[in-house]
Amino acid sequence: MTTPLQDTPNLGAEALLADPLDDRQRTPRRRPGGPARDGRSPLAATVRWIVLGAISLVMLVPLYVLVISAFKPQDEIIRHPLEISAGSFTFEYLWNAITSSKFNVIAAYGVTLLFVALVNLFCILLSAPVAYVIARGRKKWHMALLLLFVSGLFIPGQVTLIPVVFVLRVLGLINTIPGFILFETAATLPVTIFLFSAYLRTVPRDIDEAAALDGAGRIRIFWSCVFPIMRPVVATVVVLNSIGVWNDFVSPQIILGPGSGIYTVTTGVYAAVGEFSTDYTVVFPTLLLAIAPIVIFFIIMQRHIIGGLVAGATKG
Repeated sequence: MTTPLQDTPNLGAEALLADPLDDRQRTPRRRPGGPARDGRSPLAATVRWIVLGAISLVMLVPLYVLVISAFKPQDEIIRHPLEISAGSFTFEYLWNAITSSKFNVIAAYGVTLLFVALVNLFCILLSAPVAYVIARGRKKWHMALLLLFVSGLFIPGQVTLIPVVFVLRVLGLINTIPGFILFETAATLPVTIFLFSAYLRTVPRDIDEAAALDGAGRIRIFWSCVFPIMRPVVATVVVLNSIGVWNDFVSPQIILGPGSGIYTVTTGVYAAVGEFSTDYTVVFPTLLLAIAPIVIFFIIMQRHIIGGLVAGATKG
C-alpha cells in the first residue's frame, strides 16, 4: 500500500525536469553582446542608411547640377558648378530654349505625348487579353506562351533595330508614325504581359464563375468584371511604358529619322544641342525642358508603381 508521500518525489522530479526545459523554450536566446534574434542590429541599420544616402547623392547631385546650370551663364557654370547666386540667376537662357527655332519644345511635347498615349492604349488592348488567357489556363502551352513573351525581356532593343528597319521598309512603314508606334508597342508587350499575368493569378476564379452563371461570355467576363480589378497593375504599366517611350532616343532617331521632320523630346534635344556643342547655356536649359515633365510625372505616380508590383507579388 502506497501513500501520497511516496508518490510525491516522483511527481516533483518530473516537475523539476520539465520546468527548466519549458523555460528555455519560452525564453529567446540572446547572442553574447548582441540583440535578440527578432531584433535589428543598430550597426546594420546605420550601414544601411549610409549606403542609401551615398546612392541618393550619386543620383541627386547630377540632377541638382542640371537644374541650377539651366539658370546660370556659361562662365559661372564652369567656375562654380555647384553654386548659384542671386546675381547670376536668370530665366533668359530657359526662355531662349523654349523659343528656339532649332527645338520647338511645344511641338516635341505634343508628338511625344501622342506616342505615349497610343503605345499605352495599344499595349493594354493587346496584352491584357493575352495575360488573361495565360493566367486562367491550366495547360503546359499556357506556361510556354508566357515564357515565349518573357524571353523578349532578355533581347536588347538595339539588337532588333536593324531587322525591324528592314521589315518596316518592306511594309512601307519606315519614317512613319504607324511604324514607330508598332515597334514601340511590340517592345512593351513582354514586361506588360508578365506583370498582367502575375497580377491576374491573384484574382479569384470565383469572379469568372459567378459571371458565367449570369450568362456572360469570356470576353464580357474579362472586360466587365476582371479588367476593372486590374487598375493597380494597369497604372504601373502605364507609368513604366510612359517613361520608356519618353526617354527613348535610338528608336525614334532610326525609325523616324531626321528626314521625316518628326521630333520627339529626345531627338529634338539632339537636334538643338548638336553633336559637338559646348554652349552650356543651350545644353542645360534644353535638357531641363526635356526631363522636367517626366520627372514630375514619376514623382506623382511612383506610389502606383510600388502598389501594382506588390499587388501581384503574392497570391491571395
